[in-house]
Amino acid sequence: MTTRRVNLNTESVDNYLKAIFSLGGIEEERVTSTALAERLGVAPASITNMLQKLASASPPLVQYERHKGVRLSFAGRRRALEIVRHHRLLEAFLYEVLNYPIEEVHDEAERLEHFISERLEERIDAKLGRPRFDPHGHCIPALDGEMPKQNSMLLTSAGEGENLYVDSISDRDASILKLLKAKGITPGTRLQVKRRNGDGTYAVSVGGSSRALNISREMAGAIRIHCVKASLAQCTG
Repeated sequence: MTTRRVNLNTESVDNYLKAIFSLGGIEEERVTSTALAERLGVAPASITNMLQKLASASPPLVQYERHKGVRLSFAGRRRALEIVRHHRLLEAFLYEVLNYPIEEVHDEAERLEHFISERLEERIDAKLGRPRFDPHGHCIPALDGEMPKQNSMLLTSAGEGENLYVDSISDRDASILKLLKAKGITPGTRLQVKRRNGDGTYAVSVGGSSRALNISREMAGAIRIHCVKASLAQCTG
């Protein structure tokens, strides 16, 4: 295979690596070209072309086999984690220091994550007191690329009556973030699933309230949770 030089410092490369990292999940599973095309809004032919370039770079950034999907190489994962670190530190800075609304920090960080210097990254990290999580509850990778795995499951998988707390909330839909915040559902909030309604919605109690709030399946699908008690092992995933 011919070795092609791929500029690591491009937004397009960063976005591909970050998308593969996100879609691969905790187990770093192979990601299909179709899933990547949907996530990035790119034509399948363009996906194939870029993956071939990333696989033939020196060093290779991905392990790619046509029709078998793609996963990050060591170098690709290292770069993806660097961008994820930039993104989540920026989200925390925008939210905690500049008082951006929670539903706006993701898109703003997307625009900035490719351009901050190592010096600015360090100053943001220090200013925030070396945070471990972003405003959505997602782990911020350490400077050396280490990031603990967050073992949690979607609220849609929880049983009725279980005592839970919110581990993290997806940042991909600003409107859902805004609605959940209005209902008091943020990382660290205690929840209990009261019932699953026939129309696909969920009745949940928030915090210590006995009052049940209805949330849509889309909203429930944006929430990752842990069990409160020792049955936590049953909730990992």
